[in-house]
Amino acid sequence: MQPLTDGADLLIGRDGELSRLAGWVHDVAAGRGRAVLVDGEPGIGKSALVQAACAVATRAGCQVFRGAGDELGQALPLIPLLDALRITGSAPDPRRGAIAGLLQGDTARGKGADLAAAAAEQLLALVDELCQTGPVVLVVDELQWADRATVAVWGRLARSVRQLPLLLVGVLRPVPRRDDVRALRRIVGPAERLRVGRLTEPAALELVAELAGGKPGDELARLADGAAGNPLYLTELLGALTRSSCLAVDEAGIAELTGGPTPDSLPEAIADRLGFLPEPTRTVLRTAALLGVGFSVADLTIVAEAELTALLAALDEARAAGVLVAAGDDLAFRHPLIRQALYDELPAGVRVVWHRAAARALADAGAPVERVARQLLPTVSAADAGEPVPRWVVDWLLGAATPLIGQAPEVAVKLLRRAIRGGDATTGALSCRLAEALYRVGDFAEAERVAVRALPRALDPELRVDLHTTVTQCRAMTGRSAESLAALNQAAAAPDLPARHRARLLVLTARTHRDLGEVDTAARVATAALAEASDDHWATGWALHVLSLVAMMRGEWTEALPLFERAMATASGDPALTDLGLLLRINQAVTFGALDRYPDALAAAERARERADRAGSVVRLTQAQSALGQLLLGSGRWDDAVAEVDVVPDDLKDPSVACCDHGVAAIIHFHRGETAEARRHLDAAAPCAERIGGRVVESLTLARSLAWEQAGEPDRALAALTAALTAEDEGEGLLGDAVRLAVETGDTATTAEIVARIGAITAGAGVPHRRALGRYGRGMADRDPAELLRAADGYRDAGRPLPRAKALEAAAIAFAEAGDRGSARAAFTRTLDLYGSLGAHWDVARLRARFRAFGIRRGPTVKHRQATHGWESLTPTETKIAGLVLEGLSNPQIATRLFLSPRTVATHVSHILAKLGVHSRIDIAREATRNSASG
Repeated sequence: MQPLTDGADLLIGRDGELSRLAGWVHDVAAGRGRAVLVDGEPGIGKSALVQAACAVATRAGCQVFRGAGDELGQALPLIPLLDALRITGSAPDPRRGAIAGLLQGDTARGKGADLAAAAAEQLLALVDELCQTGPVVLVVDELQWADRATVAVWGRLARSVRQLPLLLVGVLRPVPRRDDVRALRRIVGPAERLRVGRLTEPAALELVAELAGGKPGDELARLADGAAGNPLYLTELLGALTRSSCLAVDEAGIAELTGGPTPDSLPEAIADRLGFLPEPTRTVLRTAALLGVGFSVADLTIVAEAELTALLAALDEARAAGVLVAAGDDLAFRHPLIRQALYDELPAGVRVVWHRAAARALADAGAPVERVARQLLPTVSAADAGEPVPRWVVDWLLGAATPLIGQAPEVAVKLLRRAIRGGDATTGALSCRLAEALYRVGDFAEAERVAVRALPRALDPELRVDLHTTVTQCRAMTGRSAESLAALNQAAAAPDLPARHRARLLVLTARTHRDLGEVDTAARVATAALAEASDDHWATGWALHVLSLVAMMRGEWTEALPLFERAMATASGDPALTDLGLLLRINQAVTFGALDRYPDALAAAERARERADRAGSVVRLTQAQSALGQLLLGSGRWDDAVAEVDVVPDDLKDPSVACCDHGVAAIIHFHRGETAEARRHLDAAAPCAERIGGRVVESLTLARSLAWEQAGEPDRALAALTAALTAEDEGEGLLGDAVRLAVETGDTATTAEIVARIGAITAGAGVPHRRALGRYGRGMADRDPAELLRAADGYRDAGRPLPRAKALEAAAIAFAEAGDRGSARAAFTRTLDLYGSLGAHWDVARLRARFRAFGIRRGPTVKHRQATHGWESLTPTETKIAGLVLEGLSNPQIATRLFLSPRTVATHVSHILAKLGVHSRIDIAREATRNSASG
């Protein structure tokens, strides 16, 4: 629903505030976006100001979208944005229709899909698309009551407003102050915060004069002074005096009290307004109050169960009395306090009964699950735990639980807990869904307990598989995977179990063995699952996935490729296997990278990212972005790598993914001599690393080692690497730097140990980078420059410039130590060229200093970008994007032109804005024009 006015359409004494808002509107109409927070106490006039600004925006040709948070609806995700952006099942455009279908569960996405997260991604894309068609003003009123998903989307939009013609407005009260809402103030600067204070005394008297029709006399002025400059209170106070004939204007135009009772407070003044309405109208309004501050007439018709003519007459009367106002195609209470007064008129027990009746009416009418759940929630929190849940609620939950879990798992937990009763035939199904909901909210212990208790009562094999899945996942999350094997084996061996369900249990068993590192057993069980699966796509696809993981763990990268193809063909076209398909593509990209097939790897990662973005899968999107960042680091496209790892905020990433991304960025910044930025990434990774415990993340480990090395402590740099090399099957990417540091520190024992490990990994290797690693290890240990040159050639063939530069550097040092100055100079020059092409300024400086000790002081001039601000600091990709901004292209249009994702383009634009020190795309275009003219 669109937000309401704060009780006063007369904007008296607000010229300064309205001028600021209007200025921001004109800025967005000119293409300069910004995020704004408008705050103040209830009734102070915040929404009236914003409503006036929206009218200015409409006249200026902006698209205006307005929604509002609601205390009743804050447990359900995204409702303010869905209302504002007009997301309905009947929406004509595909994007809106897809979002509505997604949240209603019309699109099968498999169990465990986070529908709210997927919808949030689609909403962000919708706003981007709307901004392509013209400037947009998006308002979220009552932001303090908005759900956390809405606040998170608002925050993400606020970070991108400089790239879009978007004026993002949040309207909120000072209290309650949630942490996530408070965090928005760190995004929105002081210059974009508008505090709406109480009216000054002259402005308050002017408002009273307008409302009373005359200049207030002394007694009226004293009474008005008690309203403390609150426009809503003044409006309701004057309305009450007028209705009770306690106000008169004399011949001199002085408005004065004529006696009689006067309201002592704002609630009393509101109650006076409501008291003048006939009881049938008040009954309709109390029913409307159940639906929230804003409501649709269609929903009210369903819930009120009144004749349409009588209902419309009551609504017309309420509008005439100033209780309701139009809100787009719907209606809304003129102020939340008016709705609250009506709601509070009902005793708590009566409210529960009315909410339950409203829920049933909506459910019978086929309303979306979130609207039914919104009515059921107050009955759960207020009801006696011993009171049985109505049968219709149980039946409704049987059908609605899965989409409700996808949208709002916390709400699903509350409703399912109350619905479960012992001895009912539906208990097993509801317990299964409750366990799933508990798992989704992160309560693994309780989810496991519920699922284990439900298993003996679950006769349906489908339910049994679901329950075993939840138990297995919970134990895996708590490091107890091995505990699941006995129960899984026993369940799969049941003689009456259909083959399809046996195959699914075998897949769970195989995945558990794989998690435990028992690759041979995992392969055997996955193969057995394939044999049982027959035409079950789920079991077939996931069994092939396990086999592909086994091949990757064994280093049999080539053998994994056909398994990916088979599994992706199985998952293709099955919405329930969308997540599996994305996971397979990500692993395929990683495998291509391990085989040194970088063009194929980058293309696969980009396809995975594009599909994950389109599907709204945040988890897979972050994994695809991370894989892409690692591939770009390895292939030497460092500018693009830095952009990619910043595309998705940390709070949307798994902590291990965030660690990896910060590690990639830190490695690049350390090599480029940007120590402060590198350490910023290490600091940002620290809380994520703490969450994953002792798990090794190679890029972060390398970055930490580099930090010690640049601090002049090579021993500690080596220790950081060797500490991560405890597991035999981990850390291949650390071995090159480990052997280099071991040699440089004179640690012969560690050198021998690492060289032996390298030899074991690379023996008989057919992949170029592995053969190169073997030669590098031997060359470092033996100080053999020829072997090191062969290693450099191998890394060249593999397409990995950084390890190639390190091998050339080691060869140059070996030549110099052997007195072969000519060969040393040649290798030294090639190394400088390579480091220079990467922009690795720290390595260039370090290398020059090292070779001055050998008397080798000359090398070719290495041209590399040194500026950190201004046009000269832009990377080639950023320069290209700035030129396309000058052409007037939007981020999606630039993405299409450059074969990038819109998110990546957005990250590049953010970097351009920061480097140029400007505030909008218009400023980027101006700088591009200036520099193209000077160039």
